Amino acid sequence: MPDDPLLADSVSRLGPEYAGRVVVTGSHGGVFAAFLARRAGLRACVFHDAGIGLDRAGIGGLDWLASQGMAAAAVDHATAPIGQAREIRDRGIISHANAPAAALGVTSGLSCKEAADLLRAAAMPVGDCPDVREGREELSPARALRALVLVDSASLVASADAGKVIVTGSHGAIFGHDPANALKAQGYLALFNDAGGAATSRLPALQERGIAAATVAASSARIGDARSTWQRGVISALNAQAAGLGATTGMSARDLVERSLTM
Repeated sequence: MPDDPLLADSVSRLGPEYAGRVVVTGSHGGVFAAFLARRAGLRACVFHDAGIGLDRAGIGGLDWLASQGMAAAAVDHATAPIGQAREIRDRGIISHANAPAAALGVTSGLSCKEAADLLRAAAMPVGDCPDVREGREELSPARALRALVLVDSASLVASADAGKVIVTGSHGAIFGHDPANALKAQGYLALFNDAGGAATSRLPALQERGIAAATVAASSARIGDARSTWQRGVISALNAQAAGLGATTGMSARDLVERSLTM
């Protein structure tokens, strides 16, 4: 087997060269991210735990992968930044492992490099990969001056979403250090999850583009779930453009969205 692990700042960008390999990804360990790893034919994967968050959504994909017979683990959000696979490999410390990974000796406290080495012995999952649907909705609330777009992943944002209020389930960090990854449309407002507090680098990047942006606390909303961001999220960080819309920390995401739709 070639030397592992391969690195992927986002599991939304896995190509055929990743099949059969152990991968360290910058993505959170939610169910849809886990599905993308399984669909890509990985042998095993290490994710970021995204602060674990509401309903343990940041590591919800580990048990899902265990049901598929695929070994997976996640690193502690306090040890390495989300969205940066190289730093996760080099600095990350394991916080959680699923049953197939634990059977190989992967446990909390191991370095990511140690865990990835153990995962080279993982059995390849067999059988078809069940489909997991990732959501995208576009709503036109009463009295709204612009559309509301709900996307469980920012990868589902389209250029046609320019001028809209965009609520995502994604983390608020730029993956791969490329500011172009901050948002694929010139939205009016964009909301993200702070993945435990530090995932906010999209906010200044979007400020540079004149886009209001904020994160909600991972403890208040399920990462990977745009409706949870919208309906339950509490603002934890914001850029100046969002402050100009009346956003403040501690404000409910629902209130900020309603204000942004009608201004």
